[in-house]
Amino acid sequence: MIEAGLLWAFVAAFIFAMLARRLASSVLTAPIYFIALGLLLAKVGWIELEAAEQTLHLVAEATLVVLLFLDASQIDLRQLKKHHVWPQRMLMLGLPLSVLIGTFVAGLILPDWPLVALALVAAILAPTDAALGQSVVTNEAVPQSVRRGLTVESGLNDGMALPLILLFASLVGEVDGRGTQDWIAFGFAQILLGPLAGIIVGWVGAVIMLRAVRHKLTSASFEGIAALSLAAIAYLAAGEIGGNGFISAFVAGLTFGNCVKGRCKFLFEFAESEGQLFMWAAFFLVGLVLVPEALENLTWPIFGLIMLSLFLVRPLAIWLSLIGTKTAASTKLFMGWFGPRGLATALFALLILPQIGGEYEEIILAIAINAVWISAILHGVSATPLSKLYGNSVSNMGSCAEQEPVPMPFETDSPTISEPKTSDQTGETHD
Repeated sequence: MIEAGLLWAFVAAFIFAMLARRLASSVLTAPIYFIALGLLLAKVGWIELEAAEQTLHLVAEATLVVLLFLDASQIDLRQLKKHHVWPQRMLMLGLPLSVLIGTFVAGLILPDWPLVALALVAAILAPTDAALGQSVVTNEAVPQSVRRGLTVESGLNDGMALPLILLFASLVGEVDGRGTQDWIAFGFAQILLGPLAGIIVGWVGAVIMLRAVRHKLTSASFEGIAALSLAAIAYLAAGEIGGNGFISAFVAGLTFGNCVKGRCKFLFEFAESEGQLFMWAAFFLVGLVLVPEALENLTWPIFGLIMLSLFLVRPLAIWLSLIGTKTAASTKLFMGWFGPRGLATALFALLILPQIGGEYEEIILAIAINAVWISAILHGVSATPLSKLYGNSVSNMGSCAEQEPVPMPFETDSPTISEPKTSDQTGETHD
């Protein structure tokens, strides 16, 4: 029976891959497709859920480590600081505001919960996922500067939200009667030692790779394997010294990418190929293992909280964060809406479950998983029509949002790390 379920899962993956280009412009996105596939196989009982649950934790951790490393490695901090006003505002102001406003809204829905548990829920719902908004960030009807802003934000906000999630999760332990000082010490150790391990691994790995390339000790086909190995090294090394492996993987990617500069095309290629397979598998397992139980625990208060998070919390936070940038109202609304909740929300909830335990465990997981599939549907269905509508409105207004933005420095045509190719940088203007 398990083999039959896996057979149909791979058949479905093959079919989607063959139709991917056509489906890219439809409402049937990859997250919707694979979540629905997992839910269907769960309902027919073709795959044993206990075995699938064990696989989910392994795939979830591996996927999160790889995605955090890949996302971070493709961000140039210097150019982000100089030119990308929108992502800076959305990350530095929008993310904290999302947590703050989300905590207040969650308190209205769950008035009996302690403040730290409400903050934990808000922090889990704050990260966005570019995979769920892929039809937006690849739609040429949307101005390139807006697409890049959303891509950069979604690439960085999960890594920035993770320390808050870990800290709030550690403090929830106090509510369950655990030692306050022990939990706080544990939380800060995870947050401080993780980046330390990541910086060391990322920098040492970059230096070694650059020298190996310079002396022709390696080749392009192995550079990608080496880079991904660094993600695993950072994750495991942080655990050995008491830090958090996920934060370490993110910081390692950030350090590695900024050390090698625009010479890591293999990371883009992996993200567009094998990385997609990782995400598909994770969404499939979420639909198979977590969505059925989440649906059983979906109550009106939970549904209301999720809808307020999608329609009020993030849009308001993004609107407030962009005050003073002369950004058009339509652009603020568009970027505020297209902050879909995806793998990060689901995987972070799984990650902190052993820490929090108690009465909040089941409800927090239900909130996170239901938010993922609801967001997948709402953002997937609205992506194409709203992108066209927004693109037309910007074109008619002659908004500066359509001006040529600063190209991401790591987007290069060089085939390997050993053959860098530079490109001119232009200034970015905003409407």
